[in-house]
Amino acid sequence: MKSSRRDVICIQFNRVTSSKLYIQIYDQILSQIQSGTFDIGDKLPTERELCAQFGVSRAPIRQALSALEMNGYIYSRQGEGVYVKSTQSPSESASSETSFMLESIAPEDIVEARMNIEPLIAKYAALRASKEEIEALRMTVAQMELETAQGEYVPETDERLHTEIAKASHNDLFLQFVTAIVEAMKQQEMWKFIRDRTVTRPDYRDTNFQEHKEIISAIEQHDGDRAEKLMTSHMQNLYDRYWKHE
Repeated sequence: MKSSRRDVICIQFNRVTSSKLYIQIYDQILSQIQSGTFDIGDKLPTERELCAQFGVSRAPIRQALSALEMNGYIYSRQGEGVYVKSTQSPSESASSETSFMLESIAPEDIVEARMNIEPLIAKYAALRASKEEIEALRMTVAQMELETAQGEYVPETDERLHTEIAKASHNDLFLQFVTAIVEAMKQQEMWKFIRDRTVTRPDYRDTNFQEHKEIISAIEQHDGDRAEKLMTSHMQNLYDRYWKHE
C-alpha cells in the first residue's frame, strides 16, 4: 500500500528574473505539482531551500506559497512545513479568478510603494492639518481603539485613517495615490489572505493600533519629522508582519 506521504522530493527549480517574481515561482511549483513530481501529501522543499533554488528572498517565496494555498493546491502545518493538498486544476471560474489575482498589483509592490510615500504624506499632514482634519483623525483612531479593545481588526477603519492623513496633507496627488493604493489592496485577494493570517493576530492587532495612535499624536502636535519617522517605522513593521511571520 502506498504511503500518503513520501520523503521530501529533490527537485531543481530554475532561477527567476526580476519581473513579477512570485508569479514565476508560483508557475514553476504548480507545474511540478500538476506534472506528478509531487503526490498528495508530499512535503515541498523548505522556504530556505526554495530561496536558494530560485535565488530570491523569502518574500516572493511566501507570496507564491500563499497563492498556491489560496487556490487549494497546498496546505501548511505550523512548525512542520508545506504539503501538497491537490494536484487537480481549478475550475474554469477559479482559473479566471487566479489569473486576475496574479495579474493584479503584486502585494510587495503595494508595500514598497507605501513604505516610500506614506512617511512623506504623514510629514505634510502634520505640517498642514486643520483643526477639523485633526478632529476627524482623532475620531477614526478612537474607532480603531474601540475595535482593538473588542478583539477586532477592521480594514476599512485602517484605510480610512490613512486616507484622512492624505487629505490632511493638502496635496491632491498624495490623496490620489492613497486612494489608488486602497483600491489595489481591495482588489488583491492574496493581500487580504496574508493580512488575515498576520495583521489580524492579537499581538499584531494591538501593536498596529499603538503605531497608528502615535502617528496621529505627532500630527496633532504638528511635528512633521516625528510623524514621518513614526510612519516609516510603521511601514517597515507592516512589511515585517506580512513577509517575515512564522
